[in-house]
Amino acid sequence: MTTRRGPNRRRWLGAVAALACQAALPRTFAQGEFPSKPITLWVPWAAGGATDISLRLLADLAAHHLGQRVIVENRGGAGGTLVMPVLQQAEPDGYTIAQLPQPIFRAYFTQSVHWHPLNDVTPIIQISGVTFGLLVNADSPFNTLEELLAFARAKPGVLSVATNGVGTSPHLVLEDLLTARGLRYIHVPYKGVSEQINAIAAGQVMAGVSSTGFGPSVDSGRLRLLVSLAAQRSKRWPQVPTLRDLGYDIVAQSPYGLGGPRGLSAKVVAVLHDAFRKAMFDPQFVEEIAKYDQELEYLGPQAYALACREMFAKERAAVERTKGR
Repeated sequence: MTTRRGPNRRRWLGAVAALACQAALPRTFAQGEFPSKPITLWVPWAAGGATDISLRLLADLAAHHLGQRVIVENRGGAGGTLVMPVLQQAEPDGYTIAQLPQPIFRAYFTQSVHWHPLNDVTPIIQISGVTFGLLVNADSPFNTLEELLAFARAKPGVLSVATNGVGTSPHLVLEDLLTARGLRYIHVPYKGVSEQINAIAAGQVMAGVSSTGFGPSVDSGRLRLLVSLAAQRSKRWPQVPTLRDLGYDIVAQSPYGLGGPRGLSAKVVAVLHDAFRKAMFDPQFVEEIAKYDQELEYLGPQAYALACREMFAKERAAVERTKGR
């Protein structure tokens, strides 16, 4: 009896000791939980712009729910597409994520790139979207869109217009609004909205098409909003017409969200999604993006993945139409 019970008792005591040691370890390492270290969120725009500021707030709010810091890194330029090589080369462990801007779905068809906006990305969550407007500085002689277009007709190739990059939605709007109508202009691309707005306000360019990060500058009287590119007039600036109001069938909207590298596990996606969903519905974040005339446009991982596929198909069709002109 004693001989038979001895090994069993020793095994039992060993198991108890192992459990005690495991309990003494930090919880994240004992159970292999994610995250166990800081996460890096890459923002494809220059620091200081509306998107950068709002995503930094979102990162701080999400960090409270993740139990780890979320470090924001900027990689501006190339129309917001420079995060794609970062995601393509990152390990699919959840510690590298990025904002997914609209231009990544278009650049695949207009540029020579070595990444794919669907195959190299795991969608996590859609957050919001931006619309755009055509702006001039407060001292500009242009008070309406028609005055600006009249100048472009009278002085071909003189009008200088800023955007946030080649191939972005504002750039395509200028091509539809000006080039397609035989009007020549000087395109001046910037890395981010903050640089672009400063250039417009300082008179370095005559006009600019920008995202609604321009809101505070318009409200302060630093910039003048000539026309909105949204589908409907803004509640914030109801006196400003849309392009459709003026007879131009052009609407530019740019939804955005967060994604990670290809191959993220469903468990990791769920952790990131849940933390950022709580963060985006935090009143602080809602109030922050409202400064830029934005609202929440939440989509979960599956719905956002579907939306990304639809955006990809839409951009392909748009590029094919442009080539057929």
